[in-house]
Amino acid sequence: MAGRINDDDVKAVRDAVPIDAVVSEYLQLRGAGGGNLKGLCPFHDEKSPSFQVSPSKGLFHCFGCQEGGDTIAFVRKIDHLSFSEAVERLAATAGITLRYEEGGYNPSNQRGERIRLVEAHKAAAQFYIEQLGSPEAEIGRKFLAERGFDQAAAAHFGVGYSPAGWDHLTRFLRGKGFSDKELLTSGLAQESRRNPIDRFRGRLMWPIRDVSGEVVGFGARKLRDDDNGPKYLNTPETPIYKKSQVLYGIDLAKKDIAKSSRAVVVEGYTDVMACHLAGVTTAIATCGTAFGGDHIKILRRLLMDNGSARVIFTFDGDAAGQKAALRAFEDDQKFAAETYIAIAPDNMDPCDLRLAKGDEAVADLVQPRTPLFEFAIRQVVGRYDLETPAGRAAALDEAAPIVARIKNVASQHEVAVQLAGILGILDTQFVVKRVAQLARWARDRGGKGPAPAPGRRPQYEDAAPRPAGAPGPALNLRSPAHRTERELLKLALQHPHLVSPAFDAYGIDEFTAPPYAAVRQCIQDAGGATDAPSDYLPAVMDSAPNDVVRALVTELAVEAVHARTVDEAYAGEQLVAVRRRAVDRRLLDIQGTLARLGQHGDPAQLAAVQNELWVLQQYGQALRNKGAAAL
Repeated sequence: MAGRINDDDVKAVRDAVPIDAVVSEYLQLRGAGGGNLKGLCPFHDEKSPSFQVSPSKGLFHCFGCQEGGDTIAFVRKIDHLSFSEAVERLAATAGITLRYEEGGYNPSNQRGERIRLVEAHKAAAQFYIEQLGSPEAEIGRKFLAERGFDQAAAAHFGVGYSPAGWDHLTRFLRGKGFSDKELLTSGLAQESRRNPIDRFRGRLMWPIRDVSGEVVGFGARKLRDDDNGPKYLNTPETPIYKKSQVLYGIDLAKKDIAKSSRAVVVEGYTDVMACHLAGVTTAIATCGTAFGGDHIKILRRLLMDNGSARVIFTFDGDAAGQKAALRAFEDDQKFAAETYIAIAPDNMDPCDLRLAKGDEAVADLVQPRTPLFEFAIRQVVGRYDLETPAGRAAALDEAAPIVARIKNVASQHEVAVQLAGILGILDTQFVVKRVAQLARWARDRGGKGPAPAPGRRPQYEDAAPRPAGAPGPALNLRSPAHRTERELLKLALQHPHLVSPAFDAYGIDEFTAPPYAAVRQCIQDAGGATDAPSDYLPAVMDSAPNDVVRALVTELAVEAVHARTVDEAYAGEQLVAVRRRAVDRRLLDIQGTLARLGQHGDPAQLAAVQNELWVLQQYGQALRNKGAAAL
């Protein structure tokens, strides 16, 4: 083992590297008063900054998750390093040579794994850069030149070339003292029949750096027709490279992202280069994967989620680009920033646009114009025939939940009005109310489904048997009228995965027997059937308001389901049956309202009721024709 680092050297490292300088490599910091700085905590998700840094004390502390410590503790935590690895990394930054007390200077082959893998990538990046000037790399230089990138541009982004031979890099790194195990673990080499060989051969190489600027992986572009590999080949998952947690260009863009509160997300390495060279220095790209939640965390810490923050996505206008945009929208509401989409004329990407029309066209492309949610709505609506009542109803069913996800209430209302116009529904207020109801349900349930209808919270008396002498027939929970509700609740308790997530969107009032409504409420209070945890049933039982409801939960949880094969098809039949009955009940209510209004009622009210009737009739027809697919 390597010796312990000298205590005086540890202190020297601690004193030499300002904590605010280190933390600023990962997140945006702003004044918090009293000489302190604040930002969004990198160790847990939060909407407002509770993470504070005290430069004078050399300490950080998060008042949300209680993480805290000095510069070394921060680096250890954020990059998953050992104590010695964190000290070594900071010492390298400060130019301090460390002493080791039980063996003199630390031999390179005894250093921490992460440090060694990063050093191997740093050496590989330099090797590839030098190879770009070789005669063999003429094809790579030509590729860059054809896309408008000269030698200075290649140098700025560290673009290199991997020789076409089997083990040029492997032999080079061995000569630097790296072992075969380290080369294989790093992803720079791969196993062969005899000895490790280079993973990347005969390709143009882009170094992928983390937010602190260290090379952790590579993206490699195919250049020759006889290369049978994929067009782009990325470093595999390694201890230092997780493709869902890195953004290409983030090391170059982070300061301008923080300064301007704007980020531009493009699709490829050459697009990042084109944007930066055109003056759009906030451009970044994912590395062979869809833009997702971990990428959002990186950007949120830099943007600080202030009111003026903007994230602009550029996607090709083809089907793949549209699909990518809709995937991005799935995570849109994790941003506090406003999100937009930019699609170039003729579906050109930023690299092609710069070649065809120059830098100004690229800068103009990424000016925020079309909100991402508007693009998503138009993509959804475009799949339906709006000339038919059924098409408009189906489009409304799919688009309304999208509008309901918009956090800003004023914007939500405005877009709901736009949606009515896009669909050609004259009763704008009907669409506005529909969206508002969906938003309220999601808000009340924390995004897990609708809240119970007002006044329908089942209480003890609702679940108790009807007392003797009460008017009307006694409630028979096993009657044909309630059998489907009972079956659906048994499925929700015994096989929650078969009925979720649709079941969690069912209102309490869709269960007509009060005791069943009470059980539905218990499931809702326990967090719903979707992704039910191992303690799901105990949680449902704990949510029961009394012993009567608790006993019914137990009964339904152990009673056999009335089907030889309990599968998704059977579950879908029960879901559809309960929903169809709820729709039919509402249709009767509406028809009664129309009869009361007659021909002399208020025209606006009459139009609203008629429109709701039409929508529900189309939905009922869809349930009959498509079954569970219409839910």
